[in-house]
Amino acid sequence: MKFGRRFTREGKDAFEDIRFATWSSRLNAPDGRVLFEGNDIEAPESWSQVAVDVLAQKYLRKAGVPTATKPVEEAGVPVWLQRSEPDWAVLERLPESNRFGGERDSRRVFRRLAGCWTYWGWKHGYFDSESDARIFYDELRFMLAAQMAAPNSPQWFNTGLHWAYGIKGHAQGHFFVDPQTGVVTRSDNAYERPQPHACFIQSIKDDLVNEGGIMDLWEREARLFKYGSGTGTNFSCIRGESETLSGGGVSSGLMSFLKIGDRAAGAIKSGGTTRRAAKMVCLDVDHPDIEQFVNWKVVEEQKVACLVAGSRVCERALNSILKVIAESTLDDHRRSDPRANDDLRRAIVTARRDGVPETYIRKILQFAAQGVTSVRFETYDVDWNGAAYQTVSGQNSNNSVRVPNAFLKAVERDEPWPLKARVDGRVLKTIRARDLWQQIAEAAWASADPGVQYDTTINEWNTCPSDGRINASNPCSEYMFLDDTACNLASLNLMKFLDPRAATFDVENFRHAVRIWATVLDVSVQMAQFPSPQIAERS
Repeated sequence: MKFGRRFTREGKDAFEDIRFATWSSRLNAPDGRVLFEGNDIEAPESWSQVAVDVLAQKYLRKAGVPTATKPVEEAGVPVWLQRSEPDWAVLERLPESNRFGGERDSRRVFRRLAGCWTYWGWKHGYFDSESDARIFYDELRFMLAAQMAAPNSPQWFNTGLHWAYGIKGHAQGHFFVDPQTGVVTRSDNAYERPQPHACFIQSIKDDLVNEGGIMDLWEREARLFKYGSGTGTNFSCIRGESETLSGGGVSSGLMSFLKIGDRAAGAIKSGGTTRRAAKMVCLDVDHPDIEQFVNWKVVEEQKVACLVAGSRVCERALNSILKVIAESTLDDHRRSDPRANDDLRRAIVTARRDGVPETYIRKILQFAAQGVTSVRFETYDVDWNGAAYQTVSGQNSNNSVRVPNAFLKAVERDEPWPLKARVDGRVLKTIRARDLWQQIAEAAWASADPGVQYDTTINEWNTCPSDGRINASNPCSEYMFLDDTACNLASLNLMKFLDPRAATFDVENFRHAVRIWATVLDVSVQMAQFPSPQIAERS
């Protein structure tokens, strides 16, 4: 491929026309604790504080960056494009605490991204000449710094760490297809081939522990979450509650497994080096457990409300009992006796009326007899990062119901709707289609989930129908494709191509940018590693 310059000049540094400034960034928890603080961060002067915060808190590599590197000679690779590794001859002369650190200059991030893409493009013969590769590299660095374009988050997290700094890391169970042999190969380290894809759709089998089964999916999801990617799966093949098992007995149902996956995803917290787990759960509208699935988050939201309200009622009632005992002028024996202490009797009646468990009332009376005058009873609030939401399930995924046209017609005609067994397809239960549709609507109103995916229309628009159905989407639903596939994304900032004075859009610059970034995304597939052999092959 040939590339020309539109944003940079031959022989000039790509950043020559961009002014950089020193910034600070700080992230506080709701309780005031400092979660992150960074000073002396070098970023373009034109950036907003929000952009610098995202760069500083998420995209800058925090550790493992050597303070001295050296190029690694590689046959056929231009000197300026050679990857780097730690220069131990220099590092060993430094105090151990000064040998490795983190990124603080955005130019290093722009360089590692653009350099890594150009390196893999060069290795796979994308460029007509070294000059074309250099132009590609320079134009990309400028566009990143000028906020003309940006790749999806996992690129910022992972791409170029091995190329720029020689960071490797233990292999995490990823795979790639060797482009020379077409053979699926297991990665031998975490970063030589990065995980640059943001969006994954993964399949699942109705199997507990084998490859491709339920527990295997949780492991593959964790592999993606660790490096900042998101994933979606249609769980409709998992048998419903009370369906028979081959070894005898009955299934515990889909929801029991979804709660495990939800808890596993929740273990990956925001505030780390990447982001919260992003997860989509899809279910066909004829699954036996569809009603439980539809109302899952509604019930969990109600549990939160009960925790918040109930904890405050208990705290107030129990301390009220202690207070009236402590303030009573009766003797020690009579002040703790509700038959003798009228204020105490009224406080106990109020507590019982408000639903305070009898065991807690008895405990508090025993505490009072020991001289306790107040107790600390944990109360909760509705902060979604708070303890109440941490105790309920369903908070770590977007849920969607897959709705075919046949269901919508049944709703229109007020017809019954069959819920079918996953193993043999027999009808386990028949419900009124309109009742289920109403449950979906009310649940979405109450808890913002589930979403609706129109299965028939989606598959009418399937561009690869010979390769299979579209069953699910990624967490944000902008990627809707076959199971066991992935996509990596980039965005162009259209306002950067607009001349507000002339009210014109620079079509040629935009076309140039599209061509460069389409190439970046194609190179990203070549260089990537994937969470399973199937996704590596399909990508």
